[in-house]
Amino acid sequence: MADRRTFNVVILGVGFLFIFTAFTTCGNIEQTVVKSLQNDTFTGSGYHSLGIIYGVFSFSKFACTDSRCSNRAENHLVFERPTLQWVHRCLHHPHNMVLVLDLGADWHCGSHAVDSSRTLSGGKLRGVHHQQEHRDVLGSLTVQVWTPVFQSIRFPRYKHRADTAIQDAKSELKTILQLLKAKNILLLSPCMAYSGLELSFYSGVYGTCIGATTQFGEAAKGLIGISGIVVGVGEIVGGGLFGLLCKNNRFRRTSVVFLGMVVHFVAFYLIFLNIPDDAPVVFDTTSQKRPYLNPSVSIALLCSFLLGLGDSCFNTQLYSILGCVYAEHSTPAFAIFKFIQSVFAAVAFFYSGYLLLMWQLLLMVILGFAGTLCFFVVERMENFSADLQEY
Repeated sequence: MADRRTFNVVILGVGFLFIFTAFTTCGNIEQTVVKSLQNDTFTGSGYHSLGIIYGVFSFSKFACTDSRCSNRAENHLVFERPTLQWVHRCLHHPHNMVLVLDLGADWHCGSHAVDSSRTLSGGKLRGVHHQQEHRDVLGSLTVQVWTPVFQSIRFPRYKHRADTAIQDAKSELKTILQLLKAKNILLLSPCMAYSGLELSFYSGVYGTCIGATTQFGEAAKGLIGISGIVVGVGEIVGGGLFGLLCKNNRFRRTSVVFLGMVVHFVAFYLIFLNIPDDAPVVFDTTSQKRPYLNPSVSIALLCSFLLGLGDSCFNTQLYSILGCVYAEHSTPAFAIFKFIQSVFAAVAFFYSGYLLLMWQLLLMVILGFAGTLCFFVVERMENFSADLQEY
């Protein structure tokens, strides 16, 4: 019989599988769908819509973190399930602010998994969660109903005292502000920021680029969905290999992050050669420029897999090191991570409609290299501190 704490994480991961099915699918196709609208009065952008989602999401995460003290995770899920179903019926900007409040409640329950499984290793916890979360791209738009509401019925119940709820919320916010000034968080910030840039790229920009590539012909639009599936496969493979199978934490984190950087840089180089430079910015037509290589569907899908694999490398290890360094303050630490990641994802979506592909790739290369170096510094500091404690 599996340990109950492991069971909690698995069930929460299954909940995220259902919850993010529609969200991830809509994000992949949103810019392409908006581009195809034949309406002279509508001037919206799918990039801007996604930017609004992640921008407000970054702040709603803090709100849900504070409310953690006065509301159980079950209450958040009951509140956000019908909200998400209603919002996913449309793509217009005004509803995005409602959607992100809903998503903030989702990620609040992610930190709840940490409370429910404190004795599990950070890598194992994030590996299970990351694998399940990214299987959503393999489902349909209609599978998410009320199932996640019941995912927490086996979670430990936390007693609530009304007279201390406000003080607890203030204490949580104070802890977040203190952690924002901590050396480790500051050093990990470039890596967190990079995860936001590449999140926006693989979840909304790259699929749009494939769909706008003239050389793919009539199959271009259909390749967007296939690309999303292959990204999900890469996430699952990475989550399984690096989150569940690797046991040597000290060796694993730096090695896996370095592997993620190399995998992403190879993907960026192949994308630079295979995809037209103007693919992210064309609106009324498909791409007009020709890439360095004759666009290949196989290379495009290989890049999708590499993007998913590299993303899982960074995310599993970021969660692992945060859970290790801030074991007693895991919820505020994860809130800061999601805040930084979401802010940079929002910024990336807003500039994606204006910057050519080569400049977007260059920004990710620079920030990815800097983030990897900073991650190495934090890991070395933690190893040095652990060695001192042994003596």
